[in-house]
Formats: sequence, structure tokens, C-alpha cells
Amino acid sequence: MDRTQLLLVGLPLFLFISDLFQLFTPPPQKPNFDHHHQPPPVIQQPQTLEFPTQKTGGIGAVGIGNTVTIDFCSSCSYRGTAVTMKNMLDNQFPGIHVVLANYPPPLPKRLLGKVVPVFQFGVIGLVMAGEQIFPRLGIAVPPPWFYQLRANRFGTMATTWLLGNFFQSMLQSSGAFEVYCNGELVFSKLKENRFPGELELKDLVGRKITNPAVVDGLGASSWS
Repeated sequence: MDRTQLLLVGLPLFLFISDLFQLFTPPPQKPNFDHHHQPPPVIQQPQTLEFPTQKTGGIGAVGIGNTVTIDFCSSCSYRGTAVTMKNMLDNQFPGIHVVLANYPPPLPKRLLGKVVPVFQFGVIGLVMAGEQIFPRLGIAVPPPWFYQLRANRFGTMATTWLLGNFFQSMLQSSGAFEVYCNGELVFSKLKENRFPGELELKDLVGRKITNPAVVDGLGASSWS
């Protein structure tokens, strides 16, 4: 093989091995957070909307003892929206514990997502060594479609790799943006087919947190 052929063969194999390593590497375990433990201070980002600070009546951090969990589709580029909502909640309910986590796709899609790399590897291996594989399977003469794939093997391998990555990306996406307050679902993108507004989410969380000072003063607080 010349250098061009080595590059065309080696690059897909390198990408495939990298995907296999990421696929079978177990995800990190979620830390076990204590609801009464105040998280470290978060650097506030500029917000598009400005909200008034909740009236605490001298109580202090009104969000202490409450946890909001935002489960979102990390492969759908929803992290930016989740971080914006987290910063807004940290600002409006000081002391509240906001957890960001990935919302995995359903089990059938996850299983199919694990099959795609195997299919990619099988096609590439068949194109490269089909003349040795078919006799071991009891097929003395390879079928005609094998020779059609073999005639343009580099194009076949590249197409298989790109299409496989595309389908794997689709199977890994859930389209979810689910918000829970103290374990209770307060907003679901899967049900509403939209993202929550910042004012809307502030109101939903404010009515679910366990601090009575916030619940009593929620209706009296003014919106800017």
C-alpha cells in the first residue's frame, strides 16, 4: 500500500477503536449529594432577563434544604440552556442545590446504539478480508455484492463509518429537558414539546420548595 491507502485505512480504524473505547468505558457514578449541604459558590453568568430577589423576611438563604434536578439530553446541545436555568435558580433561591444530569435515551435505542459500532466493524472487516472470511463460513465463492463493495472499498468503508456515526448520534439523543424539584416533576419537555421560560420555571420551582417564607411571599414578589 502507498501512503494514501494507509491513511484511508488507518483513519477509519483509529476512529472506530476510539469509539469502542468510549462506548465500553463505564460512565462516572453520580455523586451522592446531601440536600442540607450548601454547594460551593457558583460564578454568575450574565443573564438575558433580570429578576427581583426573593423576599426572605430576614431568614437568609431561602433555597437551603431543596434540590432541583435538571435532566437534559447532553447529545442534543442542551447544556447551555441547562446552565442558564441553573444560574437563574441559584440567583433567585440562594442556597438551593441544582444538579445537572444527562437524560439517557430509552433502553431499545441504547441497545441499538451499541450494535452500530459492531456493524461498522463487521462491514469494514468484510471488505478488507472477505475472501478469507467467506470460506470459513462455508461459502466457497463470495456473493456478487461482495465484489461490488470490494471494487470501491475505500468509499464503502468511509460511507459505512459516516452513516454509522450519524445513526449512533440519533440513537443517543433523547430530546429531554426534565426539571424536578425535591424529586417531583415540575416541567417536562417530552410532554410540553418546548423549553420552559425563565419566569415560568422560577414560578414552578418557587411553589414547590419547602421553605414557607418563599411560598408565602411568592405572590407578593414583584416582577420586573
